[in-house]
Amino acid sequence: MKSLVLEKYNEFKIRDTEIPEVKPGWVLIKVQACGICGSDVHGMDGSTGRRQPPVIMGHEASGTISGLGETVENWKIGDRVTFDSTISCGECFYCKRGDINLCDNRRVLGVSCDEYRQNGAFAEFVAVPAHILYSIPENISFEQAAMIEAVSVAVHAAAISSVQANDTAVVIGCGMIGLLCIQALKAAGCRKVIAIDLMDEKLKLAGELGADLTIKSSDPELIKKVLNKTENRGADIVFEVVGIEATINLAVDCARKGGTVTLVGNLAPEVRFPLQKVVTRQLKVQGSCASAGEYPLCLELIASGKIKVDQLISKVAPLDEGNVWFQRLYNKEAGLMKVILKP
Repeated sequence: MKSLVLEKYNEFKIRDTEIPEVKPGWVLIKVQACGICGSDVHGMDGSTGRRQPPVIMGHEASGTISGLGETVENWKIGDRVTFDSTISCGECFYCKRGDINLCDNRRVLGVSCDEYRQNGAFAEFVAVPAHILYSIPENISFEQAAMIEAVSVAVHAAAISSVQANDTAVVIGCGMIGLLCIQALKAAGCRKVIAIDLMDEKLKLAGELGADLTIKSSDPELIKKVLNKTENRGADIVFEVVGIEATINLAVDCARKGGTVTLVGNLAPEVRFPLQKVVTRQLKVQGSCASAGEYPLCLELIASGKIKVDQLISKVAPLDEGNVWFQRLYNKEAGLMKVILKP
């Protein structure tokens, strides 16, 4: 089969590779669309240690079933499907609690690290266990379905943040996940969402996708404006979707006493933390990791139009052009957000 292989750091090649083995309980998927994730772009230079060459990346995908392993039930050849990016074991303490994103034996498609190697979906075929499959509704395209994994990150963050109907939320960082967080908060019933980012074009899109107020992070009156919109208290919920020290500190400053700060971004492995502010204002600070079974809800939200993804897809390109698009994303080309590759 044709595959896009990271042969060495920062260099992809189209190669002929073996079609994956279909083990009992697994299915073979003919890939129709696979999105380039930010984690793939960050990992292609070796900085994360989780994309060690050679590897076939890709975990945001959709396609049709082309092969069934032994013991697979309730699925048939030709079914349109998407699948979780995480292969969970279903047997550990966390899986049995429903926290499949915290699985002790978790593997992520398209990741090769010291612990394991799991080729992904930048190829004509990919094999996955049947228990992570989800059927795609007829009114959702393969390209839209390839956005489900990203949508699920935002929906999971909203789910663990206990959104109330009268809440005001702040979203710091209006990249793709931040823009999806804005929509997920609105879909969860959040009354007002304030979006913060450095870039005017991202703030414009945030407004189009549901943000009630947009503020540039360089605005010297940023905190004053947040307070003005929150009866001088601060936001009930703050989503930090960057993952650096400055924006984490900003998130704490935007939250009301007793509020919740949900950390979604994780660019920096370590930051200095404003402990005294968190303790004396009794803030709830939590991380949000991937998703934990929210795919069916995400499919419903896209199908109903409550979460819009088409505006976030910058380009749909053939797999053969993968190296070019990875380089353009790596170089942070202006206006480029989600690129989807088709084998």
